[in-house]
Amino acid sequence: MQDQEHEHDHRHDDRHSGGHPATWWHRLRHAAVPHSHDSRAKVDPALESSREGLRALWISLVGLGITAIAQAVIVVLSGSVALLGDTLHNVADALTAVPLGIAFLLGRRAATRAYTYGYGRAEDLAGIIIVVVIAGSAVAAAWTAGSRLLHPAEVTHLPWVAAAGLVGFIGNELVARYRIRVGRRIGSAALIADGLHARTDGYTSLAVLAAAAGAALGWHWADPVIGLAIAIAITFVLKDAAREVYHRLMDAVDPAIVDQAETTLRAVDGVQDVAAVRLRWIGHRLHAEAELVVDARLSLMAAHEIAADAEHQLTHALPRLVSATVHTDPDSHPGMRHHTDLSHQRRKQPR
Repeated sequence: MQDQEHEHDHRHDDRHSGGHPATWWHRLRHAAVPHSHDSRAKVDPALESSREGLRALWISLVGLGITAIAQAVIVVLSGSVALLGDTLHNVADALTAVPLGIAFLLGRRAATRAYTYGYGRAEDLAGIIIVVVIAGSAVAAAWTAGSRLLHPAEVTHLPWVAAAGLVGFIGNELVARYRIRVGRRIGSAALIADGLHARTDGYTSLAVLAAAAGAALGWHWADPVIGLAIAIAITFVLKDAAREVYHRLMDAVDPAIVDQAETTLRAVDGVQDVAAVRLRWIGHRLHAEAELVVDARLSLMAAHEIAADAEHQLTHALPRLVSATVHTDPDSHPGMRHHTDLSHQRRKQPR
């Protein structure tokens, strides 16, 4: 059977969703015309998810920008390297919104002959930039704290330093919750990584309070030591963010999603077995390929209807799935080896 490429349409005809049998004319027209759901109903959810991601980025950018500016003023007045490390991290976190915002905008562009899957991968590339920025902020914080250990200096305006640390924690935690919530809702690994980055910023801001308390007690080493601790904390979020982005670049998916897809496909009437299911993320959108085993005695029309029904049920079962390709194999010779044998036999036949 030929591969049937199907795309998601939440407003698909009820006759095709299993509610009522399709008329003979509908079935004939459906088989004659390539099975595609190219409509605004399919495109709008994907565009809306990009708009939601952009909105989360710009709102958090403003919030973190205000926080970083307030902290920077106190850094200049106090000379606290712990607060400087926290401020650098906040600035870096705010700036990661720029490449990620560009990626969301690119991801909204339509697919072309060269980029047949669209530009969703730009989001994953932005994730790499975010990881590099996190690493850079860790190095800058560690370098500054190490220099202060070698060349001690008094920290002044301690109440303001403590207040700046508290403001940093509150601002970052609010931004982190917002980014992670939106990232999970739209399936964006890069936005989740950015949210984890902001959450660690919040915890490191609390460390600034400890640095201010130590300096108030006369422990001049407290500020640079806390600065080094902040740099170490940044490396932990670097590990988590890098793992998120790596998994996305390597097309890793949650095995539970694969199980859900197989369960959905096996429940479709006429499907005898599911030979293979492959899922991949492109940006924050999910794509699927499936190979189904059906009765070899079925007509082309009947096999096509099973494939179409399987695609339709699959796109409803997996929330962020935007396209699926469903292929049917006869139960007498399932698998790719059969495809190779068929190809060789057809070429040997006299024309």
